[in-house]
Amino acid sequence: MPDGISLEDELALAGRLADAAWTAIRPHFRALTNVDNKAQDTSLIPSNGRPKPTSTPSVPTKTLFDPVTEGDRAAERAIRDILNAERPHHGVTGEEFPEKPSQSGYRWLIDPVDGTRAFVAGLPVWTTLIALVDPDDVPVIGIIDQPVLGERYLGWPGGAAMEKNGERTPIHVSDCQDLREATIATTDPFIFNPAEQGAWTHLRATARITRYGLDAYAYARVAAGTVDLVAESGLKAWDVAALFPVVRGAGGLVTDWRGNAPKLGGQIVCASSEGVMEQALMALRRSAT
Repeated sequence: MPDGISLEDELALAGRLADAAWTAIRPHFRALTNVDNKAQDTSLIPSNGRPKPTSTPSVPTKTLFDPVTEGDRAAERAIRDILNAERPHHGVTGEEFPEKPSQSGYRWLIDPVDGTRAFVAGLPVWTTLIALVDPDDVPVIGIIDQPVLGERYLGWPGGAAMEKNGERTPIHVSDCQDLREATIATTDPFIFNPAEQGAWTHLRATARITRYGLDAYAYARVAAGTVDLVAESGLKAWDVAALFPVVRGAGGLVTDWRGNAPKLGGQIVCASSEGVMEQALMALRRSAT
């Protein structure tokens, strides 16, 4: 890292940000009194994406539910307070509040509660995501924090570890080289468009085990060696920035669905090995955008 930026200092700061987030979140987990909806009203459309003929009854309308809780907002406020005090020249991009521009070129990307649906349901698979990206928008360090389980996954250039009970243990992806032997995951296949669903169906039919509903926790388990591939789409910058350093630091691969260098969002696939990645990309490339 350049002069004036210490990797260990930034990792230590990121850890304190995660601690502050959990302190803010803890009173709200499994004790929610209010859940707000960030989504606007919209009409559902047929699963094939095409309007039905006018002779058929119209599709019922439904309000899409994109939950946000006071836990999300309180955690992001707590993180921003520390960054404003200790890294005033760094930018901040978070899910819940407006962006703060960077004066240094460095920027923190925050998702205070990734997996708010799991959070609302009281399930311990949501995470807090914290990343520092450099002036080229490359994630330098990342944290995937699951405080209910006491698991904190850290990634940096050339390494990754899990912190638990105050001890940091190196982690590494699995040695799986064949999609037919792999455990794969995506949060929700119904988020995919029809072409993406077709690609996912191919992966699911090929893989040994498929799991759903894990949000960013699935990427943490890729890094820790118990999941071999995660493929998702429609992601935002704060959804993915923390994942890249953790998966890469543990020896894994991260690309878009074409196999190119990933952007901060969109279609992302992480894999434990080149063998699993190349087999997966044979299906994913067909629906890459």
